[in-house]
Amino acid sequence: MAPAATTDAKIHLAGNVQRNLMTDPGPPADLAREAARVEAAVVARIAPSPEFLQRVEHVRTELVRRVEAAARERQSPLVRALVAGSAARGTFLTDRLDIDLFLLFPPDLSRERLREEGLALGRAVLADPETRYAEHPYLRGRFEGFQVDAVPGFAIDDPSHPISAVDRTPFHQAYLAARETPALVQEVRLAKQFFRGVGVYGSEARTEGFSGYLVELLVVRFGSLRELLTAARRWRIPVRLAEVGKEPPRLPEQVAMILADPVDPNRNVASALSRRNLGLLILAAGAYLDRPAESWFQVGAAPALSRDEANRLIRERGTHVTVVALPRPDLVDDTLYPQIRKAARALAEELGRAEFEVLDTAIATDPDRVLVLLEVAHARRSAVRRHDGPPAGIDRVGHFLAKWTDPGAPVLKGPYVRDDGSLAVESRRTERDTEPVLRAALPRLSLGKDLTPSDPARMSVHPLADVPDSPALLEALRDLLAKRLPWIDRT
Repeated sequence: MAPAATTDAKIHLAGNVQRNLMTDPGPPADLAREAARVEAAVVARIAPSPEFLQRVEHVRTELVRRVEAAARERQSPLVRALVAGSAARGTFLTDRLDIDLFLLFPPDLSRERLREEGLALGRAVLADPETRYAEHPYLRGRFEGFQVDAVPGFAIDDPSHPISAVDRTPFHQAYLAARETPALVQEVRLAKQFFRGVGVYGSEARTEGFSGYLVELLVVRFGSLRELLTAARRWRIPVRLAEVGKEPPRLPEQVAMILADPVDPNRNVASALSRRNLGLLILAAGAYLDRPAESWFQVGAAPALSRDEANRLIRERGTHVTVVALPRPDLVDDTLYPQIRKAARALAEELGRAEFEVLDTAIATDPDRVLVLLEVAHARRSAVRRHDGPPAGIDRVGHFLAKWTDPGAPVLKGPYVRDDGSLAVESRRTERDTEPVLRAALPRLSLGKDLTPSDPARMSVHPLADVPDSPALLEALRDLLAKRLPWIDRT
């Protein structure tokens, strides 16, 4: 049976519209039966075997035992070690299983000591440890055939006042473990596989999709994948799932979904979710319910786009593609990708101010560089530029007329009065092509604090034809020129 919260769930949509989901008519009986058949087949395919679950349980127990033994040996101030997340609840997908080992220390421990102790205990239990960086360093290594992340944090009492980003994790674990029945665990796996098939699973900055925790909360709320999708097909962005008057504070203007963290009402669980990916999920929900099939749960990368195919599409579209390359800073993706998106917006806005019509942008990264692609309607702008002046009758008219009636002013037409009563003059542009205009603007643009190199010569702007192929370039060209709902060719 679905949790009691499901029976009176209300979605508060944009515009303060409320809809009681339990009054919405369900799908026709034949579609419901087909969906049930599809979902049962997928569950049987993706469910881990009892033997695999036993292995995971053994690894969970053994990791904690060994870390606690290592802590005693080095007299570490470790308060608690636990394996949390999907590995602890059994809600993982076998081919995406990473085990998260959390090492929790006293809240008054310094960050420097936290790093020292966390890395030391991680190295004591993991093979081939590799230091990674998020808010603070953590270790990634191997343990009895599994990939394990050993993540230090603080053992706090109140999840609404975390010291580091991972401190709420034990509370998330307790909240979900108390609510997820074996039937709901199956529904969570099914939902995660569906979200993967649609391409919206993963809260990393590169993906901007649904985190595993968010998916689990949604399944607990609605009781099953199908009930979740039945609700989702009627959502309007922004989707408000928080109680009226109890939304988390400081929500950004372009928020996609609002769902308060049940262990910390000040946090929006869906903060990483983009409107684009939420829109994909809404469309996919309705399309799946109307045409259920196992192909919705299949995961596959979008087909690659060759340079020849990209050139053909550009010719058909009659457009022009400019490529901006920047040196890649040594940052983790969650820090890097927001800056790349900021850079893409800044470049597109600059071209817009320069009167180029920007149709779309795409981004990608190579090991040593960041690429921003911009598609413009025309490679060259008009030879004529109009300068708008003040309305007739105000003081600034004299300054405008003096500037543009000077014998050396590059005037093609005017000054003259426009239909709205303001002055204007037209001059000849000195530069008309996309690349020189953008190249000249680059040094003064704010591209992200870590993206703008100290040496402007390390930045380049070229037409696509002058840029050699690379996996990142072809990936960006696919995103720029071949966008398509991912399920259209599979269903």
